Amino acid sequence: MTLRQIVRSASLAAVLAVSASAAALAQEEGLAVGTRAPVISVHDLDGKLVDLGMWIGKRPVFLEFWATWCEQCAALLPRVKAAHAEFGDKVAFVGVNVSVNQTPARVRRYLAEHNPPFRTLYDDQGTSARAYEVPATSYVVILDRTGRIAYTGSGSDQPFDAALRKVTAP
Repeated sequence: MTLRQIVRSASLAAVLAVSASAAALAQEEGLAVGTRAPVISVHDLDGKLVDLGMWIGKRPVFLEFWATWCEQCAALLPRVKAAHAEFGDKVAFVGVNVSVNQTPARVRRYLAEHNPPFRTLYDDQGTSARAYEVPATSYVVILDRTGRIAYTGSGSDQPFDAALRKVTAP
């Protein structure tokens, strides 16, 4: 093996180790994978309570806890849009605005400008953030059709596509 091949192999191994670590860490935040998701109610932007039970336990759900000021959320948005384009007919996409330094008007302006592909809720009471043990914005929780957590993670480059494929498999 040449020096170049050794360096290339070592570099590839390092990249794979970092990727595996990132994927493993993504699964260690918040509620444990395999547990039943909390079925709670959260306000929408008009102050009306929305029962997450309208989706949880009935179909797969993609929940993202986000904020208008969250750079990682902004970086993640194209991937969320792509996931919605592929899975939106089989998965309920719900975005929960954490409402820290947010107003409904600010969130509405953001929605009009960026058009995220999810039903937006406004967690002004912190109900869902506490129930889902949200560690940070850009936190994603994917639920299977029985209401069990299939994936959790945060950051701008999450490996959630495999979880979406799994929860939508026949």
